[in-house]
Amino acid sequence: MDLKFSKYQDLIIEIKTQILNSQQNAALSVNKELIILYWNIGKMIFENQSLLEGRNNYIEQLSNDIKSEFPLISGFSRSNLFNIRKFYNFYNDFLVQQPVGLNQINPIQQVVGLDELVLIPWGHHVLILEKTKTIEEALFYVNETIQNNWSRSILAIQLKQNLFERQGKSINNFDKTLQKNQAQLANQLLKDPYNFDFLTLETKVHELEIEKQLTENITKFLLELGKGFAFIGRQYPIEIGEKSYAIDLLFYHITLRCYVVIELKTVEFEPEFAGKLNFYLSAVDDLLKSENDNPSIGILLCNGKNGIEVEYSLKDINKPIGVSEYTFTEKLPKIYEKSIPTVDEFEKILKENS
Repeated sequence: MDLKFSKYQDLIIEIKTQILNSQQNAALSVNKELIILYWNIGKMIFENQSLLEGRNNYIEQLSNDIKSEFPLISGFSRSNLFNIRKFYNFYNDFLVQQPVGLNQINPIQQVVGLDELVLIPWGHHVLILEKTKTIEEALFYVNETIQNNWSRSILAIQLKQNLFERQGKSINNFDKTLQKNQAQLANQLLKDPYNFDFLTLETKVHELEIEKQLTENITKFLLELGKGFAFIGRQYPIEIGEKSYAIDLLFYHITLRCYVVIELKTVEFEPEFAGKLNFYLSAVDDLLKSENDNPSIGILLCNGKNGIEVEYSLKDINKPIGVSEYTFTEKLPKIYEKSIPTVDEFEKILKENS
């Protein structure tokens, strides 16, 4: 390849990167100004409600007046002004004494996490305000959106699946088997239950079928697992002595810098499951783990568990293991499938009744 052409290609890539970075920074700057503007307006509406007492439609009147003054600017509909007021009211009790302003005019008190709040689009904020009940829950989704760069549709999925309540809820022995920082990260990593509703399985499904469908839907599976997981293999083979074994699912976690062994069970937790997973972790640490890797972590996913039984089973195990349940959508038996109309049949019924 011609050296000049190669250098020219590198130049094009560098210019493209600079343009994309500039566009991203501009978008972030615009969003920051918009969020601060909405905060200011929400504050003013809140503080001047006494001027509008007795007028049930004052938000609608305010919307009409603003749009009359600024006919070419969107974002001041009646519904959005309600959202703007709610945005300020929701976070108002968590102010800190650090003035910030919109172009250095009309300084406002900075809300706790305002530096984070300005990093996500307004549409995300509206969705979070609609679906959360506490500041703690709202800020959890704000931070997760920033860290994982969630689109609005992905955020909607996580809210619907109640990630806040599931995160960090597995039963594990991380505090005893990992260093403090690693234990905290690993504990935050695990959920209970895991939601596999993107699968449709028979009630009496085999473990291999779950593994197959999870790997066939690896993008959705990785989203449910969380940020940082890199898929290595399914039924990953390991040789110990003269025998061969197969790990259900093997991952590497980039942030934790360790291998993650996932074992799937279609039945409720049994104590011997933990022993088998402990065995696999020892093998992975000996055969795969490098000097720079942290101890491997095991995740046991069962179709039900007894908390006390799990705690006793993990009590004296020396490898880090977490135990969680999983849920999925059960496939209707074929006898019922025949009684459900298809899309074409639905359309025919609608036409007949119209």
